[in-house]
Amino acid sequence: MDLRTTFSCALLLVTLLPLSAKASSKIYVVYMGEKKHDDPSMVTASHHDILTSVFGSKNEALNSVVYSYKHGFSGFAARLTESQAEALAKLPEVFSVKPNTYHEAHTTRSWDFLDLEYDAQPSQQQGLLQKANYGEDVIIGVIDSGIWPESPSFDDSGYSPVPARWKGICQAGQAWDAKSCNRKIIGARWYSGGVSDEVLKENYMSPRDLSGHGTHVASTIAGGQVWNVSYKGSGLGAGVARGGAPRSRLSIYKVCWVGGSCPLSDILAAIDDAIEDGVDILSLSLGAGAGDEIFGTLHAVLRGISVVFSGGNDGPVPSTVSNAVPWVTTVAASTIDRSFPTLVTLGNNENLVGQSLHFNATVISGDFKALVYVRRCDAQALASRNVTGKIVLCYAPQAASVRPPRVALQDAINFTMEASAEGLIFAQNAANSLTSLPVCEGIMPCVVVDFEIAHRIASYWDITENPVVKVSPTASVVGEGVLAPRVAHFSSRGPNTPFPAILKPDVAAPGVSILAAVGGSYILFSGTSMACPHVSAVTALLKAVHSNWSPAMIKSAIITTASLTDRFGMLIRAEGVPRKLADPLTLVVAT
Repeated sequence: MDLRTTFSCALLLVTLLPLSAKASSKIYVVYMGEKKHDDPSMVTASHHDILTSVFGSKNEALNSVVYSYKHGFSGFAARLTESQAEALAKLPEVFSVKPNTYHEAHTTRSWDFLDLEYDAQPSQQQGLLQKANYGEDVIIGVIDSGIWPESPSFDDSGYSPVPARWKGICQAGQAWDAKSCNRKIIGARWYSGGVSDEVLKENYMSPRDLSGHGTHVASTIAGGQVWNVSYKGSGLGAGVARGGAPRSRLSIYKVCWVGGSCPLSDILAAIDDAIEDGVDILSLSLGAGAGDEIFGTLHAVLRGISVVFSGGNDGPVPSTVSNAVPWVTTVAASTIDRSFPTLVTLGNNENLVGQSLHFNATVISGDFKALVYVRRCDAQALASRNVTGKIVLCYAPQAASVRPPRVALQDAINFTMEASAEGLIFAQNAANSLTSLPVCEGIMPCVVVDFEIAHRIASYWDITENPVVKVSPTASVVGEGVLAPRVAHFSSRGPNTPFPAILKPDVAAPGVSILAAVGGSYILFSGTSMACPHVSAVTALLKAVHSNWSPAMIKSAIITTASLTDRFGMLIRAEGVPRKLADPLTLVVAT
């Protein structure tokens, strides 16, 4: 800076400007619409020509390219300065130029709950699963965080050879070679162009899944039958794990990285490759929020590929639904008829019920412990009371409308652990969000309760001189005793901001406490990320039965045959503040 103010000679300015430009460059995504050539090399050459016209140097133009989108549509991702991006945006052949955005990654029971039983009784009429031959040879592309191929859910025993129409590859990498693919996982690619070197060092540089998110999604869609599984082998949620289209094939596109999210540039490259590879369905359990749409999906749909997206986890706030373009199926999350009741016994012998994943023998105790009521369990509130060795009740209904329960619960767990508490009872408007509770395993019991139960516990604490409480081990309950489905409180709501005339989400599916493969185990996850693969699987089954149906026909069939009522004939309700009947802004239908 001192040099610029001290010297004004032209030569020095010319020397400094390229250095400044290089320092301020970042990845931009340039969209050019439908490709003008069938030959991918000619499409790529046109991208280089356009960049050369801006850079003034063919070599610099080539070095700037991160991805060239050349199969399903035309466009590219490149490292540009702001002025170079502005220059490109003025060219008539360019539709849009935008900075690279980063998207976030949004069972044993759920398929039976949807009446897609694996084994139909001889006296029963064949269901969709049997008519579709369990999704035989439908190819589903999963754009996510990769896959753990050794999971029993992806065993290819009994599968026929890979369909001859398949044109994909099994891309090698760290802890991954050609043998990692099989007749179930028929293709795998990974994309790292939009991710920093620092993030890559902490991940598998291959299609192998580190976070478990992609494996969970893939096994929910297409996992084969695996008997006698339960949550981490605990006995909770025990049964047979399988996907909704268990005989379909999987092609994996890893774009999501631990610590690096899911860059738009990489997602578009995956969509472009998937179109060329020959997938029938694309499933994307990710998003960047309302208004950040992924345009490349239109070109997939134009080529007959159904695209299914998660709708986002920013509910129950209105106008938060993401992935809301009209041509894709956008999925909300609902509950299923399974819960994990946990008995909470007060010192006056009153028994109340919350939900938990409290099974670890090292922290299960039959003893009563002191109870303390802290309301908002932030660091300041906990520091004002002696909570060491006690079970803490967090009950602050006034905060529920401004702070998502999943965020508040995670913070409460962290703060109570730091304060040396020996248990947590956390109140939220719906007592079925258990996503954060695995953090408590082996340390202390953590139970979620609804506001009514929390109020009763708080009232007992208020009138009792030495209040105590005991938390019993968690059980699993399935069936009519659980009111379901309900639209989950975290599921993003409409209206659809980018396209107000289009109602979104399109449909709801199971997305709360879904048990599926993660690494070599089976884990419960919640989110619209878990709902999306349920609809992806149903889409695959319909594709297997009606191979000539367009994506619009399949989407229409799913939406128009979904239910407005629960198993008792009552209109489906939506969790939130307050609870209410589901409507077009939360979702009026559920599969």
